[in-house]
Amino acid sequence: MQLKYSLEGDKIMQRVGVYDRVEKIGEGTYGVVYKAKDIRNHSYVALKRIRLDSETEGIPSTAMREISLLKDLKHHSIVELFDVIIIETSIYMVFEYLDMDLKKMLDRYKSSFTPMLVKSYMHQMLDAIAYCHLNRILHRDLKPQNLLIDREGHIKLADFGLARAVNFPIRVYTHEVVTLWYRAPEILLGTKFYCVGVDTWSLGCIFAEMILKRPLFPGDSEIDQLYKIFRQMGTPNETTWPGVSHLSDYKKTFPYWEAQPLPNEIRHDLDAHSLFCELMQYDPTKRLSPKNAMSHSYFDNVSLVPPAL
Repeated sequence: MQLKYSLEGDKIMQRVGVYDRVEKIGEGTYGVVYKAKDIRNHSYVALKRIRLDSETEGIPSTAMREISLLKDLKHHSIVELFDVIIIETSIYMVFEYLDMDLKKMLDRYKSSFTPMLVKSYMHQMLDAIAYCHLNRILHRDLKPQNLLIDREGHIKLADFGLARAVNFPIRVYTHEVVTLWYRAPEILLGTKFYCVGVDTWSLGCIFAEMILKRPLFPGDSEIDQLYKIFRQMGTPNETTWPGVSHLSDYKKTFPYWEAQPLPNEIRHDLDAHSLFCELMQYDPTKRLSPKNAMSHSYFDNVSLVPPAL
């Protein structure tokens, strides 16, 4: 199969199998994402292009991991992988297409985040992560950029490049999991083992960000990230988090901060405040699981809400 350019020869439109590339819609560490049209039924798809490096290991491990996991993950709140195409020096992963990611929506349409929309999105995200955890998969990179939305009100979990199928708990191979702002404190403090709580913490951060319309803990380094968490939630100790002093990067010389009241926007809704606090426990074993969180009273009147875009 050959990569073909359009008659114009300007490389704006390219054909990948039965898909006509329309425009680039994103670019990350692991590849470029294009919007494309299926010439068979004129529906849109997302093409994630990853360059193959023939001089090293061929297909990157992140791509192999994402393909193998998504092949078995079928859930209405997880983006669907339709096909995989290898052409010369590139591998293309063909996904269902959604209008934008949550990060872009937070940047461009802050007024769209009504309490009911936040509730709907949060319930769908918990549903997706609960399904992943049921299948013994940690996502490990939950952030607004990896959550895709459409105009009907659906939000879907994407980008499983850092995900891992595990027997819980798993040993940490690297701290470079989860974008800094959404990284759980146990990872920042050098835990040797971590479990489903790392995804739960990330969801709590995203929950707050949708309510506040700004990131909750926007640290610019690992120590700054920790200190932003400590200033809000109090510096942890053996009383608030049994075992914390034994983590390898915990320091007795950490500055001491008392826990502060959460922002008014979160405290305003008592159920939202309660859910946030249960998700964001310091001790990972005490965090409310995504499955149990779906039954929280906060979601008693949840419904699908189309966003105002």
